Amino acid sequence: MLALELFFFLILILVAAEVFVNALEHLGERLKISEGVTGSVFAAVGTALPETLVPLIAIFAGTANPEVNHQIGVGAILGAPLMLSTLSLFLMTLAVWKRRGPQGRLTPERTGLQRDLDFFLAAFAIACLALFVPHEDAAIRVTLAFAMVLIYFFYVLLTLQASDRLVKDGHGTEAHEPMLFSRVGLPENPYTILIQLAVGLALLITGAHGFIHGVEEASHLLGVSPLLLSLMIVPIATELPEKVNSILWIRRHKDTLAFGNITGAMVFQGTLLPAIGILLTPWLPRKEVLAGIVITLLAALWLRLMLARGQLRVWMLAVNGGLYLSYLAIALA
Repeated sequence: MLALELFFFLILILVAAEVFVNALEHLGERLKISEGVTGSVFAAVGTALPETLVPLIAIFAGTANPEVNHQIGVGAILGAPLMLSTLSLFLMTLAVWKRRGPQGRLTPERTGLQRDLDFFLAAFAIACLALFVPHEDAAIRVTLAFAMVLIYFFYVLLTLQASDRLVKDGHGTEAHEPMLFSRVGLPENPYTILIQLAVGLALLITGAHGFIHGVEEASHLLGVSPLLLSLMIVPIATELPEKVNSILWIRRHKDTLAFGNITGAMVFQGTLLPAIGILLTPWLPRKEVLAGIVITLLAALWLRLMLARGQLRVWMLAVNGGLYLSYLAIALA
């Protein structure tokens, strides 16, 4: 029965992703914005909202045990960027490995991807540094958290400023298929786009939450600790299904949208949520936590270095999958 429940919610998420992606492409085209803004800001933040609630609920309104709440909160905060920078990128590679081959080119718009990775690496390095700041040094922690919030503010500002130039250079968002809701007789206008976006996002949230419930039941049967549950299982249940958007986009050769959906979410969840964790939890360098941060930084740095070489190849993202396996080996040892 549990397997059927998981399968049902997974199918729901796949349908919701198609509805959401289709509406988002039409919205970006109508607003005449770049693929970078559509992927890195709109799609990334929109699909990240459901899993953003998990650590917030855990910290502010979790169980009666504050230690368990903090473990779940910290694990969910750090687990999402870990999964995005490793497993999600690897699954994108699997999606095009046969069609493009291991030496096939990945062609996201370079300046936007570089900006995403630079901001993420800077912010997540601060999150790593904060692990070694005692909780009693409140002033230092507040300063670090404020710096991370500022990083995200400037990131969004620069991404929006670059939009007009990128559209002129041929990187505007284009919708290549009719709106799904227009196929059932609704007019194709901004209101219909917003309704389809809302329906897609609502289905994503419903599917993700149902998937979480099923995975949590399975985890109890396996006897997983709260920290490992939130680091390894919760991000897969909350983040990975919604990154089906990136798989759909990369299979359609919309590499900028595919990468932006992931790296934009990395910036969003690598700045604002760790800032909350730094302020409201002990934020200690436990083995699982420190290993997760270091491997996340290595995965993002690897992608940044390969981008600096001039071309991204399909095989390069397989390294990110290997880093995820390395984390599992460390955490489960």
